Amino acid sequence: MPEETIFSKIIRREIPADIVFQDDRVTAFRDIAPQAPTHILVIPNKLIPTANDATPEDEATLGHMFIVAGEIARKEGIAEDGYRLIMNCGEHGHQEVQHIHLHLLGGRPLGSMLKRA
Repeated sequence: MPEETIFSKIIRREIPADIVFQDDRVTAFRDIAPQAPTHILVIPNKLIPTANDATPEDEATLGHMFIVAGEIARKEGIAEDGYRLIMNCGEHGHQEVQHIHLHLLGGRPLGSMLKRA
């Protein structure tokens, strides 16, 4: 069984977060260390540690994450100019929390790659 993460507590609203969307499958909240004017994390409510741990059972939830990201981008006013979706996997992918999450970044030109500040 995967270990609980800080994201699990955000999903249950046990610790504060600026939640912008939540339903029975996913939760989305603003990143506490934003790397763009809009930086929101979209996470499944079910703990899936990495992309490598996703199963066919998770397919609908993972697809829903992308639909929700697009809806949030429209609400944030960044859809027309464009935005970036990033999902890191594992140590070399610089995944910091072992709970799969989709970064939604936008609000300015992002260049060819994001660099860690």
